[in-house]
Amino acid sequence: MPHLAIEYSANLEGRADIGALCERLLKTVLETGLFEVGAVRVRAFRADHYAIADRLPENAFVDLNFRIGKGRTDDEKKRTGEAIFAAAIDVLSPLFETPHFALSLEIREIDAELSWKKNAIHPRLRGK
Repeated sequence: MPHLAIEYSANLEGRADIGALCERLLKTVLETGLFEVGAVRVRAFRADHYAIADRLPENAFVDLNFRIGKGRTDDEKKRTGEAIFAAAIDVLSPLFETPHFALSLEIREIDAELSWKKNAIHPRLRGK
């Protein structure tokens, strides 16, 4: 169930490699060892309409929303969040050279009774 959604302001086109960010965050999530390969999804959504802070046109953002199923300790969740946030900072580091960029991350646990899934990828990756 680990799904990492990246929302970013449209003015980052040409200023940030969002594809590289997706790849790096997938790698980081898998390196925690807490999530099965076939379950992890990382995807990015461009926000074409937004208003940020004092409305300067150069203001930009990346918001990371990591949804996971229950079953991990608070320490595991914290370590995962720290690893994801550090990886994002590394990829997006040039953006922090200006006073016009904001990065955020939130981890949300999904209630299993209110979440439905059907995954044909798991059997393939599990060798069945």
